[in-house]
Amino acid sequence: MSYRRAFGSLLLAATLATPALAQQATDAVAPEAPSAIAEKPAVHARTQMVAAANPLAAEAGLDVLRAGGSAADAVVAVQVVLGLVEPQSSGLGGGAFLTWYDAQTGQVTTFDGRETAPEAATPELFLGADGKPLGFFEAVVGGRSVGVPGVPRLLETVHARYGKQPWASLLQPAIDLAEKGFAVSPRLHAMIEDDAGRLDTQPATRAYFYDTAGAPLAAGTVLRNAEYAESLRAIAAGGADAFYKGAIAEQIVAAVNSHPTNPGRLSLADLADYDVKERPAVCAPYRGLSVCGMGPPSSGALTIGQILGMVEPFDLATLGPDDPESWRIIGDASRLAFADRERYIADSDFVSMPKGMLDPDYLEARAALIRRPTAMPDDLVTAGEPPWDKAELRLDGLVFDMPATTHFTIVDAQGNVASMTSSVENAFGSRQMAGGFILNNQLTDFSFAPEKAGMAVANRVEPKKRPRSSMAPTIVLGGGKPVYALGSPGGSSIIPYVATTLIGLVDWKLDMQAAVSMPHMVNRFGTYELEAGTKAEQFAPDLEALGYKTKVGDLNSGLHGIAISAGGLVGGADPRREGVAIGD
Repeated sequence: MSYRRAFGSLLLAATLATPALAQQATDAVAPEAPSAIAEKPAVHARTQMVAAANPLAAEAGLDVLRAGGSAADAVVAVQVVLGLVEPQSSGLGGGAFLTWYDAQTGQVTTFDGRETAPEAATPELFLGADGKPLGFFEAVVGGRSVGVPGVPRLLETVHARYGKQPWASLLQPAIDLAEKGFAVSPRLHAMIEDDAGRLDTQPATRAYFYDTAGAPLAAGTVLRNAEYAESLRAIAAGGADAFYKGAIAEQIVAAVNSHPTNPGRLSLADLADYDVKERPAVCAPYRGLSVCGMGPPSSGALTIGQILGMVEPFDLATLGPDDPESWRIIGDASRLAFADRERYIADSDFVSMPKGMLDPDYLEARAALIRRPTAMPDDLVTAGEPPWDKAELRLDGLVFDMPATTHFTIVDAQGNVASMTSSVENAFGSRQMAGGFILNNQLTDFSFAPEKAGMAVANRVEPKKRPRSSMAPTIVLGGGKPVYALGSPGGSSIIPYVATTLIGLVDWKLDMQAAVSMPHMVNRFGTYELEAGTKAEQFAPDLEALGYKTKVGDLNSGLHGIAISAGGLVGGADPRREGVAIGD
């Protein structure tokens, strides 16, 4: 078939790209041509590496490693720089999940820095006066959507456990950059421009992201942020308590609750009470490897584990990435996994979870549904009945899904591995600022409709609850040692982005750069989404012949990963964004 040679050539070009010890930034808002997906070479290093969504952040992290710091130290430096130079995606006003491999103990654990709903939040938070769910942006812009941020406490918690360098020193590069200024990237400029009608309607974001004439800051404009530097100085001196108590906390609460048309319900007590939760990693087997990541309130590891468990009986290696049959198997496995996700996954501190979502017998029965020559009809793609300790009736909720997130991966010279996905949810979050940083809109990750026919939805709003996420910071073990670490932004598309990248690495033997550069083909809810401007578009006739509807559009992931072996490290940075992988 004509698409096979084209798609295979694209993967070959990415795989054979010239290795380099460091890689220059590529500013790109979205892929504009098939060649854009093959632009970045794989990056090789011996002992330590950072792969992150902005070169300034990656360099800050690598500088920490070169000075003898640990991956945990580099996590702090990378995140606080990202919050400055990529404010639309993550920052102090957002939340994050971290999957961590400890070289000393050989154990994988996870840290939950997800936002929480205020104590005053109710299940009806996103219902209008008429009792119907609000529109997405009607709920987002303002204070109503803001949850208690988790990033500062997460950074402090991980540094206290695994850090080696002084806390204040890790914040200094971001302080210096905020005061000196950084050049607005083409991507940031384009995102400011695209958010016209929202970002420019809020006083603080209009003052920061637009010039005096009201135009979006042009690419190359030097942007300074004295307020952010001041906030970081306070946190450097007083730790995370300086964020959750005192002047910064007061600024956050004022920004949230004083919004003139859409106020929130956040209190100083909500901030003071926030805590990070260390949770056991969720690990799923795949072809002799162990794929580990974040469990509830994230749906990432469980849903990826289900997809991989359902495709494992099929010989994807022989089929290869050029055969539409591979994508039929992957697409229908994804649809079945997403049906379970919608029904069952929520904050497990508030709702019971089926114990058997990764049960081998259950996944084998689900995989049997895929053994057919064509796409599964929509009426067959329903949630299954995984084993429970005590079954509960569950209903699907109404959840909007808007991607704006970042991911970075770090390996240090001691062999520690950090895979962290961080987010403010929608691009520019709630469009509110305090202390020089964007405040999240993560509460809109809850179901807007709290019940159906008098029965409660699992992912409904509740006080102190953490909204369900799709973030999937992943570490893959082989023989008990890390072999891959990766993750991506992208809303619920994170899950298929990471799952297909893993299939590319494991089944199709791609290097990390080639795997993250693969053209995206995503099926969550029935329609096959094909990445515009790539060879994925050429699969449309064959997928339609199999019974799928197809849709071509931007699938703007931000995959950043590192492959780890005795021979060294191989890093990959998504060519769809401006990120880099750099190492020694």
